[in-house]
Amino acid sequence: MTTPVHIPVLRAGEEYTSLDLVDVVSHRDGAVLAKVSQANAGIVKRDLRRIGDRAAALRAIPMARMLEICKEAGQLFLEGTLSINGEGATQSPEDYVRALSATSGLPHTLCRKNMQKVFTVFDEMESVLRGLTRGMDPSVVDTLFGDHDGIPVCYAPAGTSLGVVLPSNSPGVNSIWMPAIALKVPVVLKPGREEPWTPLRIVAAFVAAGCPKEAFSLYPTDHEGAATILERCGRGLIFGDAATTKVYASNPAIQLHGPGWSKVVIGEDAIDSWEDHLDVLVASVADNGGRSCINASAIFVPRHGDAIAAGIARRIAGIAPRSDDDPDARLSAFANPKFAEYIDAAIESGLAQGGAEDVTARFREGPRARVHDGGHYLMPTIVRCDRADHPLANTEYLFPYASVVEVPPAKLVETMGKSLVVSAITRDPALIDALVRSPDVDRLNLGPLPTSRVEWNQPHEGNLFEFLYTRRAIQEAPEWQEGA
Repeated sequence: MTTPVHIPVLRAGEEYTSLDLVDVVSHRDGAVLAKVSQANAGIVKRDLRRIGDRAAALRAIPMARMLEICKEAGQLFLEGTLSINGEGATQSPEDYVRALSATSGLPHTLCRKNMQKVFTVFDEMESVLRGLTRGMDPSVVDTLFGDHDGIPVCYAPAGTSLGVVLPSNSPGVNSIWMPAIALKVPVVLKPGREEPWTPLRIVAAFVAAGCPKEAFSLYPTDHEGAATILERCGRGLIFGDAATTKVYASNPAIQLHGPGWSKVVIGEDAIDSWEDHLDVLVASVADNGGRSCINASAIFVPRHGDAIAAGIARRIAGIAPRSDDDPDARLSAFANPKFAEYIDAAIESGLAQGGAEDVTARFREGPRARVHDGGHYLMPTIVRCDRADHPLANTEYLFPYASVVEVPPAKLVETMGKSLVVSAITRDPALIDALVRSPDVDRLNLGPLPTSRVEWNQPHEGNLFEFLYTRRAIQEAPEWQEGA
């Protein structure tokens, strides 16, 4: 049996071993893989009093050097054997994949895809920053003065640090906070209970590449500690379900990353050729095991709803549980079996109300919920709903799930509600204009692009640069200008 690794608290880069340890276990057999030191809210409060001092070490690194660090860190994250703690524990890429899979439920294939996603942000950090700064030279962060289309601009930090409360469902979400380091803002991370591996490995890669360790704090903690991080850092990101994120909905200093309610819509002009876009529909629902907020949870069409639901269901019903290391594995297990039971019961309750059919039940063998090799799974599910306000029509679950709903074209945009991503398969100028103008659409894909398609030079759920820095008005007396 493998000896559990100790994961320490990182207090501005300094390791701290707590008497309070939490076990991180395999979802399959309950084997303890890590013992994680816990930080209470008192420790977090005390440390954050000095968090402003930590930014100085980042500010001392010129942007050109910071971008070199990011590229080197990317290679180390993807290929290196990195230190886990000061006790001599190390982690190879394969060690990381095995540990991540065992505690999160993701198969190795999806662990590696998420690993590649994180690497891409490391490797393409300059492009990411240019996207966030709307084309400005990233060196604007060095001096806080820049030029935007010939207009001088000046920025001020909006907070002393970025606090991040992370989930356990998808390691790729860590890519959202990573540019903060390149933007010279220290990070204070609360890892997901079942997924300390990815933030820990990212931090280890940054530090091994030359980034100052004091820029990183990692606090495995409870709800009180997480709330302290969000309240004391100046700026915060929180990932979670609607109940978790709504507590902070009125706080502009905290960016919410909750359910995406992402959608595919097909216009009247393209609906008769829907079969040509079946690959896009399937990918939108099933990529990354259906765990991402950018997975489609609803497909809105003007007609052919029955045929479209059946077409998708036939394709995804064959996605079944496999061993963690199977190269064809596409479905993730639930680290918490009770969560799978709750979701399955909620779907059955919605179906019992009438007006909805689980179309995948026609094509799969056996029940939706099942156990395979000790892992708890939910089989992909496509529900055909007869109205947009059905309880199952616009909900989101952490597995390949989506509803198919027919909506009159004239009511499409007003009916679909909040959407993190909308993939609009249409050339209809009126529909495109309505989607572009809608305040309920965050990211818009025009044409047959899956909702899961990400361009890293485009902001994701808000612009991190504009969240961490505020533009200030500045004027200079002519006689003080350089050369006067």
